[in-house]
Amino acid sequence: MADATPTGTTPSGGIVELRVHGVSGAGADQVLDRPYVHQVAGDRSGGFYRPRPGYPDSTGTDGVTLEAYRWSDLPSGTAVRTLSLVFLLPFMLCNVALWMRPADRRAKHTILALCRLLALTLTALYVLSIVGVALDLIAWRCMDTPSCLAGRSWLSWLGGRPPGLRLGVLALVPVAAIGLLWWLGARPSHSFDAFRTPLGPPASKHQLSAVGQWDGEPLVGRLRSVHVAAAFATLSGSLLAARASQHRSWVMVILLTATAAVLLACLVLVTVVPSIDRTDPSPRVDGVFRGLRTIACGVTMLVIVHVVISPAPWPQGGALPGYGAIVAWLFVSQTVLVAVLAVLVIWRRGGGQRRSPLRALGAPVFMTISAGLAVAFSAELVYRVADLLDREGTTADGLETSPPLAYKWAIFGFFLAVVIALLVAGLVTRLTRRGRRRAARAIVAADFPDAPPQAAARLRRVEHAVARARFTERLEPLSVVYAGLAAVGLATSVLGLLQLLPGDVAQRYVGVPEGMVNFLIGSGSYVIAAILLGLVVGGIFAYRTAQFRRYVGVLWDLGTFWPRAAHPFAPPCYAERAVPELAKRITYLVEQGQGVLLAGHSHGSVLLAATVLQLPTRITDRVALLTYGSPLGRLYSRLFPAYADEPALREIGERVGWRWINLWRDTDPIGGWIFASHRPGEAETLTGPAATVDRRLTDPQDVVPALSDSVPPPILGHWPCESQEAFADAVRDLSARLRPARPARD
Repeated sequence: MADATPTGTTPSGGIVELRVHGVSGAGADQVLDRPYVHQVAGDRSGGFYRPRPGYPDSTGTDGVTLEAYRWSDLPSGTAVRTLSLVFLLPFMLCNVALWMRPADRRAKHTILALCRLLALTLTALYVLSIVGVALDLIAWRCMDTPSCLAGRSWLSWLGGRPPGLRLGVLALVPVAAIGLLWWLGARPSHSFDAFRTPLGPPASKHQLSAVGQWDGEPLVGRLRSVHVAAAFATLSGSLLAARASQHRSWVMVILLTATAAVLLACLVLVTVVPSIDRTDPSPRVDGVFRGLRTIACGVTMLVIVHVVISPAPWPQGGALPGYGAIVAWLFVSQTVLVAVLAVLVIWRRGGGQRRSPLRALGAPVFMTISAGLAVAFSAELVYRVADLLDREGTTADGLETSPPLAYKWAIFGFFLAVVIALLVAGLVTRLTRRGRRRAARAIVAADFPDAPPQAAARLRRVEHAVARARFTERLEPLSVVYAGLAAVGLATSVLGLLQLLPGDVAQRYVGVPEGMVNFLIGSGSYVIAAILLGLVVGGIFAYRTAQFRRYVGVLWDLGTFWPRAAHPFAPPCYAERAVPELAKRITYLVEQGQGVLLAGHSHGSVLLAATVLQLPTRITDRVALLTYGSPLGRLYSRLFPAYADEPALREIGERVGWRWINLWRDTDPIGGWIFASHRPGEAETLTGPAATVDRRLTDPQDVVPALSDSVPPPILGHWPCESQEAFADAVRDLSARLRPARPARD
């Protein structure tokens, strides 16, 4: 990162108000609320901007120097975000789950191992879905069925060929899919060394300070090698299982042993080998991981050659031998791992700052949702291709190209989980509506006690906004309910091993007609397709509608804030650059003799929290913190108790000398108070400097139009508040506390 240019310098002893935006992706001119800005440091992906000198109103409140850090291009561009929202969502949720572990450090390594094992099963599932389409449905079934080949010249050229040749040629499709995933995961990112601040030993004992403090690329590279090796081993195992159904030889034994050895090595490396977590490049350690990947690639090539040239006869008809059992056993393994993770987390979750149903349960909940989505997407791919290959029926249930039973059970379970979760959500919404509206009426009545009668309609809209914002807390038990239903649906895949059809089981034991169950499976397939389409459309729509972007963006930025420590094919972590870059810029400004007022909105406040915990005392002595719309207390302390618990938040306040003000609104569904709500009429028990941090803003500012206006002030909710007088008052307060502070200590 380049140092500030002469036009971007501030006289020694001045105050720099450094603003960090949230998920809105606003431009620097919007963040600074100034029309003319120029870049003084950074680059196009992440840069620091100031108002152009010489223009009117180029300084901030009380003459502070305004500066903005724009990081919205760091996660990725529009197209990449949209595609990642669909295809990388299970990987991202899996990676986030690892960081949701309880604060109890005794179970840290076991939870880490379980999360990485589950991440490995997601990669194997990705490969098996491609194997199901290319090898099972097309190479094995369709190319052996004249009615399926009729009129399909792109398939008939292999029709009538030996099964081994068909499998060998079509095996190149999953090989290409693995290569694509490998290439996407290995794309070069920003150079980490260019943004590292040499701060010496860790400044904080709390683990939130580790985000962005170390280079994650060595770990991601090792995980990537393991996952690529496991992917090739999954493909090799599928081919060998098919070949072993009617052929045994010493070559088969050698190839099976090599494949099993690769899979075992992958499991050992991600669970019990501590070298994988080394933050520094190690040629010897990295060579071991790359060597495993190379061996796995070589074994797969040998397996494909053996399948093609083996003269032994192949079985006729039916599904690809062994494929359905492999899929079912993978689902069973995921169910067992999720259950073990849930038991361990419940045993170790302990207490927390915010007691809630999801307190410290985020790891098994998010991991279950991740596995459920991955299974649903994979099942939909196989099921939809099977439906397209068939010319006669309307569904893929009783056809020659019918998918494995495990996939049918997966679709059936996913559909029931979604339907039941929606019904529960509707029930919870209705049951809690009266309580939420009652609380909202009390809040609005306290905020606008003298509202005139003609403002009744406006008051109702404000009440609805407050009631909707309070529904965020209800999402926690709903997510637990859905995760439990998804886990049950995943567990039903074991029935596929017993060759039991969903319709037969439902009719025999529940009394539901088989035809209705088959209809539900078909409906479930279309529901999954609609979800996939909705994610694509939503990702595109999010960049055209600012209000919708805030809800999509908060989920995306929450997921990509955390380093990739579980799944290497999750979206890159923007904090690995943003946090060191902020630390370097703040250090530079303080060393120039300036005080720095950090102002962070939404996820910008999370970036600043991690940054403050990394700064040494000589720097934080000249730093103040202003947060607004911050999810630190409302979301992060609940979802990530090991990283954003109350001790970590208190240390942030102590490090800046409690020069910290947090602005929040009751109409905000994302941000909230950090330590104390300070609502009118509510008695506060918190004492000490932490009680002075939170300041509640009345939203809207009034319910009747001002004398100079024709409409009442808008309901802002989660929108930034830089243009409000309350924000200016907070800046004045914090600037006054910074100015008499002593110069930075040596």
